[in-house]
Amino acid sequence: MSNFPSLPENAHLSHVFQRFGKGVEPLLALHDALLRSPSEFSIAERELIAAFVSGTNSCAFCYGAHTLMARAFGIEADVFETLLEDPAAAPIDAKMVPVLLLARALTTNPGKSPAREARAVLEAGWSEESLFEAISIVGLYNYMNRLVDGAGLVPGPEYLEPDPEHLEARRGSTYTKWGVGLGIASDETR
Repeated sequence: MSNFPSLPENAHLSHVFQRFGKGVEPLLALHDALLRSPSEFSIAERELIAAFVSGTNSCAFCYGAHTLMARAFGIEADVFETLLEDPAAAPIDAKMVPVLLLARALTTNPGKSPAREARAVLEAGWSEESLFEAISIVGLYNYMNRLVDGAGLVPGPEYLEPDPEHLEARRGSTYTKWGVGLGIASDETR
């Protein structure tokens, strides 16, 4: 149940953004810049980072949404069974493991510098640009998790049991296009 009496009982993030529009357009543009622009990370890997941070934070709404997005871009469903417990045991590219350990360190120990974990990301072969992107995605999803949890949002059935058509529809979308469709963003070319 939403924490905002003016929103529907089973409010979605779209309801929050439509009701409280301040900063939504730049936030959606930031999502697109970090999760959809050209990168050394695939879109699937960036969505995996978002899902991992959200799962680490126990944010069911964002974990469900970004698990769905990661699956839409090619991450197999069985990855998520072990990912949160032990990223090294999950069936993912070994090069992603230090990225997820960095994400966990930043999420669970926000006041401490993750120097060892950052070094491990670089030693795994990622560039400094990718290290910065990973840190930025972690920061964005720690913010989004607090926003969603603070609003009292819970995942709907579309995140719990997605159908194949829903997954395919996600592949062709950006966050800004989603906002344009809701009437909360004005320029889908961003």
